[in-house]
Amino acid sequence: MRLDGRIAVITGGASGIGEAIAIRFREEGARVAVLDLNVEAAKLTADVAGGGLALGTDVSDSAAVDAALAQIEDELGPVDVWVNNAGISGRAHAQRVMPRAEQQMTEMATGTVTTPLDALIEITDEEFQQMVAVHLGGTFYGTRAAARSMVTRGSGSIVNVASICGIEGCEGHPHYSAAKAGILGLTRSAAKELILQGVRVNAVAPGFVITPMMTADTSDAMIAGLALGTPIKRLGQPHEIAAAVAFLASDDGSFCVGETISPNGGFVTV
Repeated sequence: MRLDGRIAVITGGASGIGEAIAIRFREEGARVAVLDLNVEAAKLTADVAGGGLALGTDVSDSAAVDAALAQIEDELGPVDVWVNNAGISGRAHAQRVMPRAEQQMTEMATGTVTTPLDALIEITDEEFQQMVAVHLGGTFYGTRAAARSMVTRGSGSIVNVASICGIEGCEGHPHYSAAKAGILGLTRSAAKELILQGVRVNAVAPGFVITPMMTADTSDAMIAGLALGTPIKRLGQPHEIAAAVAFLASDDGSFCVGETISPNGGFVTV
């Protein structure tokens, strides 16, 4: 019950890692607000998480994020924890790249990889802008909104969900990697500034995790290859990431300021 009595907001909470965070927070005693574009799915998560509040929110719209915070605080009370988890995969791009990535895997067996991914050169302006708007823009708007509320009370915890792609860059996904790297930079800068006012900001950078988004955009062959390339020889589960988020959100993480915890099965060691 490390979050007993606290009000927690999770963006992108309708499924996957966000859903797992909402459930874990409820188990830790928090009252949960779930923000997602898919409001019906958000309601299902909120119901599972003890009947919390669900709001249809586009995190790339700063006014929508501010309005969501105002409604949450009006209905539930001042927000103690804010988790910026909302994100997109860029499905059209993933579908373009996947056949070439699979061909590269086949070629690796011969020791010579000749198939180019052509990922970077085929990303459109719109795809890049949307990826950055949702991931980095959404994290900025959420962090700013939460901070404006939290600093007035001198306490609070913000946790941003990044990725190992933001740490080392993921081949074939330059726009996603850039957005996630930006989240890590934002986390470190905001953390150093806000801690003086009692607000902690940290990040979780998961490795490859089995979620509906991953299984929709990644072939079985690629998932198997990623598992083999991970030292623990499997992919992560959403509840394992939720555990790291809960630690940073709680007082157990009280000495963590601007930190990045990366549960990734050994894929990246930092």
